Amino acid sequence: MMNISLRSMRVWQRNFDVYLVTWKVNFIPPLLEPLLYLFAFGIGLGQLVKDVPYEGVQISYLRFIAPGLIATAVMNHGFFETTYASFVRMYFQKTYDAMLSTPLTIEDVVLAEIVWGATKALFAGCIMFVVTLLFGLLSMPAALWIIPITFLSGLTFSAMGMCFTAFVKNIEMFNFPVFLFITPMFLFSGVFFPLSSLPSWAQAVAWCLPLTFLVSCLRSLALGSFNIAVIWQILVLAVLGFVCALVSLIAMKKRLLK
Repeated sequence: MMNISLRSMRVWQRNFDVYLVTWKVNFIPPLLEPLLYLFAFGIGLGQLVKDVPYEGVQISYLRFIAPGLIATAVMNHGFFETTYASFVRMYFQKTYDAMLSTPLTIEDVVLAEIVWGATKALFAGCIMFVVTLLFGLLSMPAALWIIPITFLSGLTFSAMGMCFTAFVKNIEMFNFPVFLFITPMFLFSGVFFPLSSLPSWAQAVAWCLPLTFLVSCLRSLALGSFNIAVIWQILVLAVLGFVCALVSLIAMKKRLLK
């Protein structure tokens, strides 16, 4: 941690400059993604499901899944930026080699990659936030807390992605964490149905998944509730993000020094 300096922001700036050049490719998919999900699941499936019980009240299915879609966008953009994209920069483009020939340290590069992944997650989360807000699915002003939480949780998922990047031998091996980690979270973290509909053992497993904490947190805020459970869920994500960032810094240093 002592090797981290403000020079790391130059790595973030480099990634941001590339983002500005390719902004159409980076901006349009996150903009269309919430629309597709809302129309396919919210409006299409919502015609069959109608209302969903949540914390003792009945809410529309569209309003139920909206926070889950924001959480999913944050997870995907944070995780995939520090897995596939970071691996390409490290292994194929040799961008890491070029950066490490400057006064930057390995810790500077790795931390900046994690922060950049969180920034991409923030961009995606904000786009989803605006779209769901225009659909009238968020309760203001409590829902405004969703924006800073998307960055915090983006750090968590970015750090988790960097942990996998530190150990995979080739880019095809990312199929394992995606299939065994990301896909189960997408399906069983309460994005599309209440966790109460699962058996008790499955609910316990679901609460071991980081996305479950984020979905539950954002759903409470989207419905206008900021309670003690939200604070605990934020703390869990923050602690998990710190641990994963520390592990990724150590593991990536060992890999890059080889």
